[in-house]
This record gives sequence, C-alpha cells and structure tokens, in this order.
Amino acid sequence: MEKIIDESVQGTSLSIENNSENNRNLYIESYGCAMNFSDSEIVASILAKEGFNTTQELEEADLVLVNTCSIREKAELTVRKRLEKFNAIKKERPHMKVGVLGCMAERLKSKLLEEEKIVDMVVGPDAYKDLPNLIQEVDQGRDAVNVILSKEETYGDISPVRLNTNGVTAFVSITRGCDNMCTFCVVPFTRGRERSRDPQSILEEVNELWDKGFKEITLLGQNVDSYLWYGGGLKKDFAKASEMQKATAVGFSKLLEMVALAQPKMRIRFSTSNPQDMTLDVIKTMAKYNNICNHIHLPVQSGSNRILKEMNRLHTIEEYFELIDNIRELLPDCSISQDMIAGFPSETEEDHKATLAALERVKYDFGYMYLYSERPGTMAERKLEDDVPEETKQRRLSEIVALQRAHCKLRTERHLGKVQEVLIEKTSKKSDMQWMGRNSQNTVVVFPKEDYKIGDFVNVKINDCTSATLIGEAVGYSDSNT
Repeated sequence: MEKIIDESVQGTSLSIENNSENNRNLYIESYGCAMNFSDSEIVASILAKEGFNTTQELEEADLVLVNTCSIREKAELTVRKRLEKFNAIKKERPHMKVGVLGCMAERLKSKLLEEEKIVDMVVGPDAYKDLPNLIQEVDQGRDAVNVILSKEETYGDISPVRLNTNGVTAFVSITRGCDNMCTFCVVPFTRGRERSRDPQSILEEVNELWDKGFKEITLLGQNVDSYLWYGGGLKKDFAKASEMQKATAVGFSKLLEMVALAQPKMRIRFSTSNPQDMTLDVIKTMAKYNNICNHIHLPVQSGSNRILKEMNRLHTIEEYFELIDNIRELLPDCSISQDMIAGFPSETEEDHKATLAALERVKYDFGYMYLYSERPGTMAERKLEDDVPEETKQRRLSEIVALQRAHCKLRTERHLGKVQEVLIEKTSKKSDMQWMGRNSQNTVVVFPKEDYKIGDFVNVKINDCTSATLIGEAVGYSDSNT
C-alpha cells in the first residue's frame, strides 16, 4: 500500500479507564481500517467487566488479542509475523493466551488454530459479546471459536473503552457490514449484511464523549451513506416496513444533522462514503453546520468505466465527476480524498490512463493507493484472472502515486497565507517543540507550542507547507474554544 497522508495511528493500545480492582492484563493490537480500531475499544469494554485492564506492555499480558484485517494479503502476513513474536513471549509466559479477532478470524475461522499453533481463540467481528464464554473455554484448556455473523448486532449498547486515546478525538460506529459486493472486496463476507445502529444510542455516545472532554468524533461505517434506521432490521428489508416506520426513518443526512445539533461545539467527521449512495442532502447538511468538517473520503478505485463495471462499482466515472462537481459547488473549501487500485484484472494501459485522467480531473487532497491483491472468496478471485504482471502493477502504482503527490502539494499550497482553525491532538512526531493538529479539511498542521494545550482550538496562520503538512504559527484561540 502507498498512502499520501500523515500522522497515522498504529498498533498497541493504551486505556485511560483501567479499574484498580481488575487483576488480569489485556494487550490488544489493531490493524486495518478505523472500524477495527473502534471494534477494539468495544472488546476492551466487554473484557473490562471480566477483570481485564489494558496494558501497553506485551510482556505483562495475560491475554493478547490481535484485531485483524483481510482486505489485502500484506495485512494478513503482518499479523502472522506478529503471532511469531507472541510465540516467543509465550515461552516465557506459558499462561498467556492469544486470540485472533476481526476479519481474518472470520475469513479463516478454525483453520487459524491449525495454521498458527499458538492461537487459542478465534473470534469474528459479530461475536465479541461471547468473549467472556470463549475466555472461560480457553482458561479450561480448550480452543474456542465463534465466527457466526449476525444480522442484528451493532454493539449499540456497549460504551467503548477509549484506546490509543489523546482524550480529544474518538470514533463512533454507526453501521456495520456492507451490501455492495464490490468484486475485489472481502468485507461483505467477513462483516456480513449492512445494518444500522439506533440513532438514540449514537447521540448518547456522542454526548458522553463531550462530557468526558472529547472535542471531535468520526462517525464510522463501511458505507456511512447507507445509514438507515427505521426501528431495526436490515436495510434490504426497508420495503416491508410499516408506513409509520418509513415516515420516521432516519437516513445519514438526518443523523448528521442530529449529531451536529446535539453538540454544536464538537467537530464531526465521517468515513467512509460510497459514490453510488452519497446524496446532495448530505452535502447540503455539511454546508449548513459549521461543526461538520469539510472533508469527504470518496473512494473511486479506477477512472475506467470498463474496470468500474468489472469491480461491480454501481456508478460510472461521469456520475462520479458529477458528484465531485456538486461537492465543489456546495462546499468550495471541502477537501476530497480517494482510494485507488492499480492493476485490477484485465486492466489495460488505456484503463490506466483513464485513472490518471481522473486524478488530474479531481486533483484530490490526498489518497490511499494500492496494488490489486487477490482475496480468497471474492467474486474477482473466483471469476477473474489476476493477469496484470507484477512489474506492470508496480509501475502503474508509481505513476498514480507520483501524480497524487503533486496534487497533494498543490492542495496544501492553497492554504498558504490563510488563518485556519486547528484542533490540537498531540505533540508533532518531528519536534517536541511543536503541536500537531488538523484543520477542517483533515490536513495535518504543525506549529510552535507556546502556552496552548492538547484539546485547544487554535487559529493558526499558515506560512509554509509540504505535500502532506501545513506549517504555521498560532495567532490566538478560535471561537470554538469558548
């Protein structure tokens, strides 16, 4: 994977909500998408009630859990290497138990127990409430597996323990699963059918976060634009709902408004959107409320209509451009980021040039760019030959990355000379004399610390930039700080 973005979150966990009465230590690592990090917080909350505190020290762990991603082969290889590390430590701590969670667990199921001899427990994304029973099985010397997918589970009744927390930003899950069935994607098979969470439970979590001092949330889903609450049930069953249910249904634009009104001083972000499902109502809601950040992550995957059809992306590139134009018209200051796949089966040079043309047309602020990776069980793996040579994939990816990098620089330069509101998140990676935060467009900003602190909203004048980072100086607190 190549990514043009800065200051990412990775790896081990830290909890600020440990209980002194708990007597076992949980060490948890998360890989992949933001949803996995959010799920790890749910797991930590469930296990906190079972006597586990989280720890940053692997050598102190009684239970090690790795929350996995199956979206690409490289992600699974990373997890297998980590399991080798756990094996070495387990020799020193034979009572330590190891569990695999998430999409890799769902994809491989009990096969993981055979392949990775140190794994004691395999738990799919919808089975985390069964962890107390599974741990009991493991404690009694038996392997434990639960990878049953649910049509109802949203974990809306779980108050997550915040991991990797700066006490400022947090994830709030609003949907689970995906119904779109893109041919390259394993998510529908590892996370199941799409279902939405009760909006009241979402508002309660947002309000609780504000009361605890958090200043920004990200509403999460595999496809947030498909959010639809009508009293429960799968989205596909909405046609069977009663007239009252349909009349009072809450879609994503309405939910976004409800959250914005519930906490007017809290910044709101969301991810990820799907071009075929995003409506003008969402963009208009973003324009209406100042506390909704001006950034949309809008995966395109390819600029070729032929490849989009092979991917089962239910939009054309022309429809995608029309959506981009609407965003630019209604939200002129909105940043847009992308996902792009190089070397999808049967991709020709003409298809690749169409992708480069799409990048040139939109000029994204940043993006995530990948080589195509065949995933077992997907329609592409079953029906399409992975026929693009590896060296061709690499060359095409390099060309995509180079063009995106140029556009990143172009987009950051537009901020020069402007004063921007920045929420301070942490000390900059490159200098302990500087703060790091992000503006509304999700661009990283660094500036001298002075007397400001984490969690402050600060107005920063932008004096310089790189392709990924804005560099400036604080000129005072913003109105959001009061």
